[in-house]
Amino acid sequence: MQRAIERRGIPTVSLTVARDITEHARPPRAVFVPFRMGHHFGVPFHRDLQRRVILTALDRLVAAGASGDIHDLPLTWARARQEGRAIERALGHGERR
Repeated sequence: MQRAIERRGIPTVSLTVARDITEHARPPRAVFVPFRMGHHFGVPFHRDLQRRVILTALDRLVAAGASGDIHDLPLTWARARQEGRAIERALGHGERR
C-alpha cells in the first residue's frame, strides 16, 4: 500500500511494533516502536510520549535515507507503562489491569 501511495508522489511512513515483519516487507520508511502489539502510540493519557512518536514519524518523512529505512525509537514498554501509571494516578484514574 505504501509503495502505491508513494508512486503518486506522496511520502509515507509506517509505525511498527513488529520489526521482523517490517524488515521483511521493507516499506519505504518506518519507525519501530518497541511496544506491545496494538500500542503503537504507547499508553493512554501519555501525551508527551504520543507526541514524540508522531513527531518522530513525521521527521522520518524527510530524514530517512534509503528505501527500507527503519528508525528505532529509543524507548521501552516498561518505562512507558510506568510513566503511564503515574499519569493515570495524577489524573485520578484507578489502577488499570
